[in-house]
Amino acid sequence: MNQGTIGSIFTVIVFVSFVGVLFWAFSGRNKKNFDEAANLPFADEEQNKAKQQSTQKDQES
Repeated sequence: MNQGTIGSIFTVIVFVSFVGVLFWAFSGRNKKNFDEAANLPFADEEQNKAKQQSTQKDQES
């Protein structure tokens, strides 16, 4: 096996892996998990707002 053959085999392996990841990412089974993950930053903002409101109420008292 020379360097060209090894390079070709590696290229095919990487391409097949890439296509597998694309299929996994865009399959319908993972949509719910990805939607939940996409909304995580917004959930953090809601928690921060709740903390700020409770802090403001404590300071007003």
